[in-house]
Amino acid sequence: MQRAETREYGTTKVEIDNTSSLFQGFENQNDFLMSHTDFVSEVPAGFKNTGKTMHCPNAAMENPDKKLYGIQFHPEVNLSVNGTKVIHNFLFNICKCSGDWQISSFVQDSIKNLKEKIGDKKALCALSGGVDSSVAAVLLHKAIGKNLTCIFVDHGLLRKNEGDEVEEVFRNQFDINLIRVNAKDRFLSKLAGVTDPERKRKIIGEEFIRVFEEEAKKIGTVDFLVQGTIYPDVIESGLGKSSVIKSHHNVGGLPDYVDFKEIVEPLRDLFKDEVRKTGLELGIPENLVFRQPFPGPGLAIRIIGDITDDKLNILKDADSIFREEVANAGLDRKINQYFAVLTNLKSVGVMGDERTYDYTIALRAVETTDFMTGVWSKIPYDVLEKVSSRIVNEVKHVNRVVYDITSKPPATIEWE
Repeated sequence: MQRAETREYGTTKVEIDNTSSLFQGFENQNDFLMSHTDFVSEVPAGFKNTGKTMHCPNAAMENPDKKLYGIQFHPEVNLSVNGTKVIHNFLFNICKCSGDWQISSFVQDSIKNLKEKIGDKKALCALSGGVDSSVAAVLLHKAIGKNLTCIFVDHGLLRKNEGDEVEEVFRNQFDINLIRVNAKDRFLSKLAGVTDPERKRKIIGEEFIRVFEEEAKKIGTVDFLVQGTIYPDVIESGLGKSSVIKSHHNVGGLPDYVDFKEIVEPLRDLFKDEVRKTGLELGIPENLVFRQPFPGPGLAIRIIGDITDDKLNILKDADSIFREEVANAGLDRKINQYFAVLTNLKSVGVMGDERTYDYTIALRAVETTDFMTGVWSKIPYDVLEKVSSRIVNEVKHVNRVVYDITSKPPATIEWE
């Protein structure tokens, strides 16, 4: 392994050996996503090279006798052309898989396994109202019924009116045991003056656990803590040998002492599109299943710099306008994630005859299926113009709106 003189980030042309079972049906050259600063300088004994780029001499290798294959690029992401075909070839040409697995099988197996694992013991679910935690909650409810208690910690960092909406859905529609904890002041106090995004995540993660511990003592013995961790969370948190991109409050961001027997993460091996399919299979309404993804730390990582109640109100109003106009334009199903960010930048503006010096709102919209990569959405100019006009006219202390046109990679979907 050597450090590359030239880094490769983004879609890269890879020369491949299409006689390999892994690349059956491919041309001699294919576009794959590369994201690395090092490379394999020499393949091990028994292996042969099956792929290379201009800067990466061994982008793919194989030992067919031992059925061992290695690749440097990412076939699982949208930016790799026919990347899923590489995975298909591996599964069906090499591993001889049958391909009869379905989401319904995952749901059935998960419910069965959770029943066996938890039995008649008590579980708490960290319910945020987002897609991931909602699906995890209903999955557990199907498995253990009233032995599940969902604690909805309203940390005050949710989107506009979202706390009340969450309570309505889970208490009245699903009849799930729900405890709503209004902890806005507590979280804002802990976050006062904190500007580093990783510190924000750690603080919020720890406070979540502290709240759960306190509520657990009120309701008696609780053996399991359920969280809606999904696979991209695990990867980006740098567990295993990958580097940390950003920590997630439900992956590796927990304090050393957790007063529960075990943490249960039933969605840990699923990508976002699979989580949505699971939600539909469980009978969760479409408007909840296709709700905009929302990070566990909430608006804390969509406010650049320190967090105050005034800033929260500014962002909630701006974000609500953006989401409303995207829906009005019929783009809410086409764009996979879209939201507003309150930057820490103030600039000079003019409203009427008066000089202003107010905040800049950044709009972010990304199209993706796996959330590991994504391209910025080409929202029509007239929609962006309407959003911008409404925000600067309806939201106090904002005089400028910008649109983020950076894809992932090199950026992440969230700003922090």
